[in-house]
Amino acid sequence: MADVTAMLEELGDTAPLTAESAAARFAARGWTPGGKVRAGVETSWDKNAVGGWIQTLGGGVVRVSFFVWFRDVDASGYFDDLDAVYEEGEQALADFLPEIEESPLAGRLVEAEQTEADRDEFVKLKKWIFGGRILTAGVIQHDTDLPVMVMVTLEPPGTT
Repeated sequence: MADVTAMLEELGDTAPLTAESAAARFAARGWTPGGKVRAGVETSWDKNAVGGWIQTLGGGVVRVSFFVWFRDVDASGYFDDLDAVYEEGEQALADFLPEIEESPLAGRLVEAEQTEADRDEFVKLKKWIFGGRILTAGVIQHDTDLPVMVMVTLEPPGTT
């Protein structure tokens, strides 16, 4: 997980954060491109079983996300015990949070208030302000037939 905190540290110091500058940071840190090029920029990256994505939201606004834990649906296309999977995700999040909170980032993090939209989107989360951007780590499942993941996202305020 040190790969994620190292990337977050670099991205937090990147101004302006563009898709091109984020892709350059991924490449410089030895992440492997995933072959998802959009507008001439590689947007999908992998390193040590962690995935990273660059998403341009419009107007040049960029969100960078990482998945640090992933649990796919079972053979039925769903989870037999979704609560148990959420508990696994919450434990994976609890195991990962010290990687952020005890990293070189720690002195630059200011805990941020969770919004109702955050609580609707995430099963469990922690949120900070970091370098003028919002850093969120949380357990998420976008739809019932999609995986449960622990995601870490860095984005400008007001983009969710």
